[in-house]
Amino acid sequence: MNNFTDESCEAFSRNYPEVPHSLVHTLDSHPLLTLESLAELADSLPMKDRECNVGDLPIGVDEVPEQFLDNLGERLLNIDNAGCWIALRHVEQNAAYNQLLHDLFADLKPAIESATGKMLQIEGYIFVTSPGGVAPFHMDPEHNILLQVKGSKLFTTFPAGDPRYAPDEQHEAYHVGRGRHELRWRDELADGAVEWHLGPGDALYVPVMAPHYVVNSQELSISISVVWRSEWSFEEADARAFNGLLRKAGISPSRPRRWPEQNRAKSLAWRALRKTGVVD
Repeated sequence: MNNFTDESCEAFSRNYPEVPHSLVHTLDSHPLLTLESLAELADSLPMKDRECNVGDLPIGVDEVPEQFLDNLGERLLNIDNAGCWIALRHVEQNAAYNQLLHDLFADLKPAIESATGKMLQIEGYIFVTSPGGVAPFHMDPEHNILLQVKGSKLFTTFPAGDPRYAPDEQHEAYHVGRGRHELRWRDELADGAVEWHLGPGDALYVPVMAPHYVVNSQELSISISVVWRSEWSFEEADARAFNGLLRKAGISPSRPRRWPEQNRAKSLAWRALRKTGVVD
């Protein structure tokens, strides 16, 4: 059975990798994505791959406060009243979930690799959220498809690569490990928002570094985010890191170009500096 409808696969081929767009999937009743299965997964993951955050957050925060990570499976089973959102990170380290991720991409892989080349670093993140939970304004470095399995949410995206929403300096700090992915929210940014209402069976493709935030409805939510990197995404990240060096030297660099343009020269320069040990 296909994991995405034929119409979704066609839409993905037209829009990938730069345009956010909705998809329809068939995983909303998958046995690996029930609360009971996810509770078992939660308790089996290494502590570093468990995340539990306060659910009642504003759209903009400087840093998301984490809660206790022990007894996570029990908290997940009681997510209705837990007042938090739980992230299970790198679920691909579990054989069954790794197979699920690779099965998901069977329909989309040809379109992905014809556009951005070989899929690199395929990873999965599962989010289980209490009613009303908020994932604050942030950006992520991967190509990302978020699939809503249970409950509903309002997923709000903003243009990728626009410094009005994510300043160049924050990109640069993030890509050298000295900055967080949370972004500073200002109410005047709202005019650039695109809202996506996601319910069970809905999915959303989110481009590399497209700023976004998520507000869940007043019911528990389960979603799975499947992410991957491409050589283009790594070049963009390396060019950002190299720009940080130029900025420290008093130069105002041009920002990396978005796909299908390449950022090879700055990327190669950054990689050469890392190889020689000039930078970490």
